[in-house]
Amino acid sequence: MSQPIASIEIALLRKIIERNQVWSRMAAKYGVDNPRPPWKSSLDGMCDALDQSSCGTDVVLTVADRRDEEDQLSSTIYSDLPYPENQLVALAHSLVVHGVIDETELQERLAVIRARLEA
Repeated sequence: MSQPIASIEIALLRKIIERNQVWSRMAAKYGVDNPRPPWKSSLDGMCDALDQSSCGTDVVLTVADRRDEEDQLSSTIYSDLPYPENQLVALAHSLVVHGVIDETELQERLAVIRARLEA
């Protein structure tokens, strides 16, 4: 990657941030007492899987690179988001930039999740 990851704009992620649907607000809105977002365990599992995959021959993102990118993104373009939302969006940003998933596929997956939540 030739340019710094934080300089790469991902329009879909920007739109998500603009909605300001962080867990603390959504939990309060729906009367949920658990301070831990229900998706946090999936996020942790995804990070663990990526970290384990960096030990193989088909490395997408090394542990150090993923964490460095997360730190860089969380302290710059996603600094207005609280933790763990900034971690989640930073990971999505990295996966798009590295070609693991493209914006269209990410948008489609998000639409499926939203439809399930609203059903």
